[in-house]
Amino acid sequence: MMERLRTLKTAYTKQFVQWYSRFLCSWVKFRYPNVNIGSNVSIYGKIIFRVDKTAQVTIGNNVIFRSSTRSNFAGICKYTSIFVGKNATLTIGDFSGFSGVSIYCSKEISIGSYCILGVNSNVWDTDFHPLDYKLRRTQLDGAGQSPIRIENDVFVGGNSTLLKGVTIGSRSIIGTSSVVTKSIPADQIWAGNPARYIRQVAN
Repeated sequence: MMERLRTLKTAYTKQFVQWYSRFLCSWVKFRYPNVNIGSNVSIYGKIIFRVDKTAQVTIGNNVIFRSSTRSNFAGICKYTSIFVGKNATLTIGDFSGFSGVSIYCSKEISIGSYCILGVNSNVWDTDFHPLDYKLRRTQLDGAGQSPIRIENDVFVGGNSTLLKGVTIGSRSIIGTSSVVTKSIPADQIWAGNPARYIRQVAN
């Protein structure tokens, strides 16, 4: 009896997620005509989405966004949030997954297919504020910006941050709680703050 109830609960939960995801994707596309979302995108929990009308966003098929502790037990402590600024471009490939991830795109961020961005990770292509303290006294904008490229099959460990201007090569792995400040070739493992080379990915 209990097994049957668990089976029914799982089935109803899956149906609800499908309905909820279709509803949110439809709302986003209605609210932001410059956003293109593929099929079978799944959304668990709340997602914060802000896109400038001059920006361009493409989200591939079978992408998963998780913001709920019920869908990821690794310790999500914030909603998945996506900000795409004026004239910026965000591209997300097929079959990629995000858990409580912050994506802040001021210029260009490209995320490939089959990527995993772990819980509470950040992808920021801007410094947010000027690095010169004298400029910060008089203006909050004008920060440095540089594109981020994450190639296919990249795994970013939880609580990591990818900073502006970096490229992560295909199949590379970023260790938990790392801060990536420079580009990483394909098939390598990096970790630390700042992230440093650890070893090659085993074939």
